[in-house]
Amino acid sequence: ETYAGIVAEILQGIQNAAPLDGILLALHGAMVAEGFDSADGETVRRIRELIGKDLPLVMTLDLHGNISPPMVENPDATIVYRTYPHLDQRARGIEAARLIGRMTAGNCRPTQAYRKIPLLIHIVQQYTEAGPMAEVYDLVNQIAESPGILSASFAPGYIYADVPDMGAAAVVVADNNPDLAEEKVQELADYAFSKRTELNTELLGVEDAVKEAASISKGPVSMMDCGDNIGGGGPGDSTHLFAEIRKQNAGRCCVTLYDPDCAKKCESAGEGGQVELEVGAKTDSQHGKPVKISGTVRMIGDGKYEELEARHGGNRYLDQGLTAVVETEDNHTVIINSLRIMPTSLQQILSLGIDPKDYHLIIVKGVTAPRAAYGPISTRVIPVDTPGVTQAGPESFVYHKRPVPLYPLEPIDSY
Repeated sequence: ETYAGIVAEILQGIQNAAPLDGILLALHGAMVAEGFDSADGETVRRIRELIGKDLPLVMTLDLHGNISPPMVENPDATIVYRTYPHLDQRARGIEAARLIGRMTAGNCRPTQAYRKIPLLIHIVQQYTEAGPMAEVYDLVNQIAESPGILSASFAPGYIYADVPDMGAAAVVVADNNPDLAEEKVQELADYAFSKRTELNTELLGVEDAVKEAASISKGPVSMMDCGDNIGGGGPGDSTHLFAEIRKQNAGRCCVTLYDPDCAKKCESAGEGGQVELEVGAKTDSQHGKPVKISGTVRMIGDGKYEELEARHGGNRYLDQGLTAVVETEDNHTVIINSLRIMPTSLQQILSLGIDPKDYHLIIVKGVTAPRAAYGPISTRVIPVDTPGVTQAGPESFVYHKRPVPLYPLEPIDSY
C-alpha cells in the first residue's frame, strides 16, 4: 500500500507539472516492495508509460542500486554515483541535468548499454577511495571522458536485498552509437570481474579486532561496527565491541549507543549527577547484552548539530534526540542518544565537546559511509565483523531469490 501511494503521488505530480521538457528522476535503485523485487524498475517503467517514448528521461541512482533491466530500458540514460561514502550526489545531479539540457536542445541522442555481472562485492570492499574499487572507478572515469561517451557507471550493488538482480552492474551511455556503448560496457564489466577476488574479503571478528586495535600505539583507532550499521537498518545499540574492549582493557573508548530510557535517566540525574545504568542492547537479542556502567553525567543536550561539509547522505541539519554524555568510572565516554542516526558527521561528537584525540578507540556504528568523517582523524580504521542484522559478509545470510551462480558464493572463472 505504501509503495502504491508513493508511485501514485509521483505520477500525479508529473501530470500536474505538464507540459515538461524532460524529467530528472532521482531514485535509489535497491528498493523492494511487496510484489516488486525491483520497485525502482517498476517505478521508472510506469513513468515512461505515462510520459511516452519521446520525452527525455534521465535517472540517477545510488551506487548501491541493484540495477534491473527496466532501469536501463526505460530511461534515456542511467547515471550512478561514483563515490562511497556518497559525496558526489550533487555532481551526478548536475551531470544528469546537463544531459537533459543537451537532449532538449537536440545536441545529443543517448544510447546506453548494460551488463549484469555475476559478482557480489563485499560491502567493506565497496569503499571507493582506495584498493580495487578505486581502480574500477578509475576506469569508469576514463570511459566517461572518452570520445563519443556521454556517461559511464558502475554499481557494486546492495548485498542485503535478496532479489534476482542483486549484484554488480555496469552501464555506459554513448552518443547515438550503440556499438560503442556495448564495447565500453563490456570492457568495464570484464575489468570489474577480473578484480573479483580482491573485491571480496574476510574481516576480523570482535575479539581479534579489539586485540589488533589495542596493539596500535597511537589513536584514535576507529572501529567500524559492521553488524550495527545504522544506515543499513542496525538498531544503534549493539554492545558487542564495547563489552569486548572493557573485557580486554584495550584502551580508552568513546561509544555512542541508542537508549532513550537511559538518556532520560541521565536527564533526571542532571549534569554532574552520578548514574548507574544498564545501557544498550535493548532492541533485540542479536546485538549483545546491556552493559552495566557507573559514572558521571558530563552533559545533557538536545542532540541537534550541523554539518557544513559534503557527507554521505547530504544532510546539513541533524538530530540525535535527547543526548547524554556519561564519563564512566573505568575511563570511557558513553554517548547515549534517543534517535538513531548514521554517524556520517564528526559533529555528532564534536558538538558534545568531545575531542576524538582524547581516545584510543572510537566505536562507529557503520561500515564505510562514516569514513569521510572519521577517516581523516583516525590513525587506523578497522572494519569489524560484529554480529547483527547488517553483518558484513554474505555468508551470514540465507538467500532465496539471488542470482545463481554469483561469485564468491559459487566459483566462477568466466561469464
